[in-house]
Amino acid sequence: MARVLHTVSGRSGIVTAPHHLAAQAGLDVLKDGGSAAQATIAVAAALAVVYPHMTGIGGDGFWLIREADGRVHSVHGVGGAAQAATLDLYSGHAAVPWRGPLAANTVAGTLSAWDAVLATEPSSLPLVRLLAPAIAHAEAGVAVTAGHAALAAAKGPELRAQPGAYAQVFEPEGRPLCEGDVLRQPALAATLARLGEAGLADFYTGALAAEVAADLAVLGSPVSAADLAAHRATRPTPLQVQTGAGTLYNAAPPTQGVASLLILALAECAGISEGEGFDHVHRLVEATKQAFLWRDAHCGDPAYMTVAAQDLLSDGVTLDAMAARIDPARALPWPQPSQWGDTCWFGAADAQGQVVSAIQSTYFEFGSGLVLPKTGITWQNRGASFRLAESGWNALKPGRKPFHTLNPALAELNDGRVMAYGTMGGEGQPQTQAAVFSRHVWHGMDLQDAISAPRWLLGRTWGEDSTTLKIEDGFAPETYAALAAAGHQVERVGPLTAMMGHAGAIVRHADGRLDGATDPRSDGGVAAW
Repeated sequence: MARVLHTVSGRSGIVTAPHHLAAQAGLDVLKDGGSAAQATIAVAAALAVVYPHMTGIGGDGFWLIREADGRVHSVHGVGGAAQAATLDLYSGHAAVPWRGPLAANTVAGTLSAWDAVLATEPSSLPLVRLLAPAIAHAEAGVAVTAGHAALAAAKGPELRAQPGAYAQVFEPEGRPLCEGDVLRQPALAATLARLGEAGLADFYTGALAAEVAADLAVLGSPVSAADLAAHRATRPTPLQVQTGAGTLYNAAPPTQGVASLLILALAECAGISEGEGFDHVHRLVEATKQAFLWRDAHCGDPAYMTVAAQDLLSDGVTLDAMAARIDPARALPWPQPSQWGDTCWFGAADAQGQVVSAIQSTYFEFGSGLVLPKTGITWQNRGASFRLAESGWNALKPGRKPFHTLNPALAELNDGRVMAYGTMGGEGQPQTQAAVFSRHVWHGMDLQDAISAPRWLLGRTWGEDSTTLKIEDGFAPETYAALAAAGHQVERVGPLTAMMGHAGAIVRHADGRLDGATDPRSDGGVAAW
């Protein structure tokens, strides 16, 4: 049964995260005088421990930060493919494997993003303070959530078959941990403690980097010490689009942030006359199709893109032409290829006016399945999305950054509100963002209600090749009928379900009030004071 939640408000600080312990870790940093950015580092670290099936320090991360003076900037911690990750390495394979050593073929950029975020802060609490809650939870253990237990049981056979310490950490009694069992991660606790003392750069160029590289080599990953040392976080200019409600921001490529902005821009151009009915869902779904067609043709590592995402978002004539392709009564035939991905979005705002939207992931649940024995780090499989081709979209090349489904969203509204929002869910991320934003901003729905309300997902989800339009229960019966009559392949998926993502949002009002909401589909919480 879904939890009944209400919008939480505060004035001194607020944090939302898909696990309540992570939200509390962030709030405690705010209470200790830390900024929203510092609080989100604490959240990110805690999630790596208490939500390891979704995220970890062996993955990538993206951050959008709006400062009190109105400046919006971003940090990308996304690792490129190893120098040894050549087509020859995958000879005999039709595709990069989803699990195992050959799936662990990119550098983990998450910690470089944390370091870059902290470097923008005029003053900061000690790093060891920010990591303290995560270290404590890893040492003492945390209760396994229902979502973790379900995924561990379903994916156990393929995960325990991988080399490394997966079974030792996540199946200490010879079976997948069940809901309520205690998960202890002493090796990860020690790694986080070392980072707190030595600094986050130790992961890339220090003694810790040498241990990580040695473990990866023994397990068969192509990622080397040289790859770790060559990695840098980047600070690309965030994408933005002007709408009638205000300025919307999202992460630049290699993320799909352009698709998230396109959906809302095209839907606004096409016009939505009502909330929650056929017109609302149909036009957003059709805008999604147009956005995904552009994304899948053009979006990836910006070094290889031939069309600039921001140029598209700034071209009103082109946006109008794309919107004109949306038939208000009929569905565009689908499917198109879909993108996988799972992740954690989280956000924070402080009393001084800083608002943060952040997201990080190991891609699949438990990433590649490789858990490094010496450090307890679960390594991502983001590079499994590369195509084994000489050229073209997302083709594997040493140093190339893979296409990312991750994308944190932020909006500056004309009435003075600042909204940070996002979700896990791969292909569903832009769609859930559109649902939450349109409901709250365009149609005036309460923030928590905008997240709790039934959602839809065009495309496949975990374990499913189906590309139907999946819709939760809760819409008016005539809405389902009208969508089917318009040509959508409607698939009813029951009440609130995790396949629709774990969304969250924070709104800072012009008068300083802070509102926050989390998803009843997750184990999340909002912490405020």
